[in-house]
Amino acid sequence: MTRPSAPTRERIIDAASALFYGEGIRAVSMDAVAAKASITKKTLYYHFRSKDDLIAAYLQARDAPNLRLFQRWFEEAQGDVADKIRSVFLRLAASARHRKWKGCGFLRTSVELFDLPGHPAIAAGRAHKRRVEDWICIVLESAGYDQDARVLARQLILLMDGGFAVVLLHRDASYMESAADAAVTLLRAGVMDGQPGEGISATSL
Repeated sequence: MTRPSAPTRERIIDAASALFYGEGIRAVSMDAVAAKASITKKTLYYHFRSKDDLIAAYLQARDAPNLRLFQRWFEEAQGDVADKIRSVFLRLAASARHRKWKGCGFLRTSVELFDLPGHPAIAAGRAHKRRVEDWICIVLESAGYDQDARVLARQLILLMDGGFAVVLLHRDASYMESAADAAVTLLRAGVMDGQPGEGISATSL
């Protein structure tokens, strides 16, 4: 929601975020963003030289809040690291059941800009996904998954982003719950404190 009292640049990003996430980046014009932010188009272009710059700023503004949300969900959950990671997936499943949920903004933007790999928004999306992966890796290292932490972190990211895509396709949040179960299986089977877990080793997946 656009905040009338917020500084102009923040109001623009708020307006763009609501429109880009709700309707898609290609469907939204700069005129529409200016109208939603209650500013002139001249003011909009004073703060953002182009729509491309605004799209990148939209994703950059989502980066830290999204990661903090994952971290909060993880910290609030009970149990071991596998239980906590599962809880993050289940919270994503709950979010996907909200009527305004329309998938991962980073992934949706990357699809719309698939033919522009050098676009600043693509760089912003890659940076965010790397930060989430790095955070998961640190969590796993702290829990004792020293040898396979990076491999497991990548596999969990694949489960998460695959969940985003399939949930959006089928409009069925239970797919993210299935991803949660798969994440637990993966972590329980992983190497813990240098000792192989029961089942399939993470290095063999």
